[in-house]
Amino acid sequence: MLASYLFKHISSISPTVKMATQLSEIPTVAQLYQLKKLLPPGTESNASVTPSQTFNNKVSIFRGNITRLKVDAIVNAANKHLAGGGGVDGAIHAAAGPGLLDECSTLGGCETGSAKITGAYELFCKKVIHAVGPVYSSRGPERSAALLASCYTTSLQLAVDNGCKSVAFSGLSTGIYGYPSQDAASVATKAVREFLGGASGDKIDRVIFCTFEMKDVNAYNDWIP
Repeated sequence: MLASYLFKHISSISPTVKMATQLSEIPTVAQLYQLKKLLPPGTESNASVTPSQTFNNKVSIFRGNITRLKVDAIVNAANKHLAGGGGVDGAIHAAAGPGLLDECSTLGGCETGSAKITGAYELFCKKVIHAVGPVYSSRGPERSAALLASCYTTSLQLAVDNGCKSVAFSGLSTGIYGYPSQDAASVATKAVREFLGGASGDKIDRVIFCTFEMKDVNAYNDWIP
């Protein structure tokens, strides 16, 4: 139900025509409950999470094109060289124009589990945060989880430090880095929840988990409540 509701927000216009998705167009979790587009928690995966009205008013799940979000910052699923690539990374660089890669080339790369911030150039957002997620290892899932969680907390702290109040995350590490979507959503939502409940949490007004592939949509539907 939620997937079909959010899917209609994905733009089908020509890629040569840019249209921004305003923050006001993206419902919060609380609003999705009110619209009956999201069911209250009750599955085994999220039964241990106590719902919070405060967090529900700050968090959104949105299926669409992250390059068209008019928010303060979007979080790119970057590689450690910050050199652009395929998937979301390539789409963000393509939409931003060559200035983004030029600035990234001055930053000296980025360690796995960390993030760096740049301007947004031709994108609708104000800043791009480049987070380098881990390549998933089934032999060391705890290490992978710690690095992925660090991507979220570091990105949010960078947003706060740079005056960004609305932040949209792409699905970090769930593409070619092979992180299982259910596990990644669990780590992401826990990390964001802990940050919002911490010392700097009141400086963030909205966190958006922006998905596209159904495996990620379904994972966040399970974990976000």
